[in-house]
Amino acid sequence: MITELQLHPLCTLFPRIVGAEFEALKADIAENGLRQPIVIHNGMILDGGNRYRACVEIGVEPTTVEFDGGSIVSYVLSANLHRRHLSTGQQAAIVASAQDWAKAQPHGGDRKSNQSATLHLDTAEKRAAESGASLRTQKMADKVAKASPELAKKVAHGEVSLPKAVEQLSPKASDPEPATPANEGDADDFGPSAAELAFLEEKEQSDREAYDALVEVAFSDDKLGEALKLVAQQAEEIGCLKAEVRTLKEARDSHMNAKNEAIRMVKSLQKKLAKLEKEAA
Repeated sequence: MITELQLHPLCTLFPRIVGAEFEALKADIAENGLRQPIVIHNGMILDGGNRYRACVEIGVEPTTVEFDGGSIVSYVLSANLHRRHLSTGQQAAIVASAQDWAKAQPHGGDRKSNQSATLHLDTAEKRAAESGASLRTQKMADKVAKASPELAKKVAHGEVSLPKAVEQLSPKASDPEPATPANEGDADDFGPSAAELAFLEEKEQSDREAYDALVEVAFSDDKLGEALKLVAQQAEEIGCLKAEVRTLKEARDSHMNAKNEAIRMVKSLQKKLAKLEKEAA
């Protein structure tokens, strides 16, 4: 019997793969085994939800490894955000939702560690750099995630486009107009105009349809299908390596901070000692 595992909340931010892409993943695991183990944190799947689901459906017991420390937000985003095709709206929504989730977690006794886990996402500019979206798009996603986490999750899963989500949160046409110009800045911060929203909606839909068509064509051709599987495998490996590099950088920075703090403490003690020796003399 296959071990039953639940998805970590951060893992659920990413959409599940379906159709030909998921069938190809199952076929690859059935033929070659699970190439990349499932990463577990606190008994839940942090990375590898699609691989786990594929293993369950074909009856293969998945191999698992424990997350080895560092920022789980950084790890999940690095390992998954650019691994497969997602619209910029989806990427921005995922980053915004991940940041909000991390901020909502209790700090416990290790506040500095929790703060460092989200430090690289603490501004809209940094979140935009992480998601690859424009600053304007990222701010739209940030406001959707803050106003409605469930709606932001639908955007992340591709169930609702980011422009449509913004429309749902915007005042209805029948609502009274703002009485003062003070609210105009807030409306502008929300992002594009109605015309721009319609354009973004059309573009996201067009991009998604083009990608889905490409996947279907690729998997209908044996050579293209094999090439696409290889590209997906390499992208997955690159994502994991990026996550490991980020974890190592964070560990390095933590050690450097501890070292600098120790140096400052030693210097302070030396000054106090020198003062005591002077007073004693």
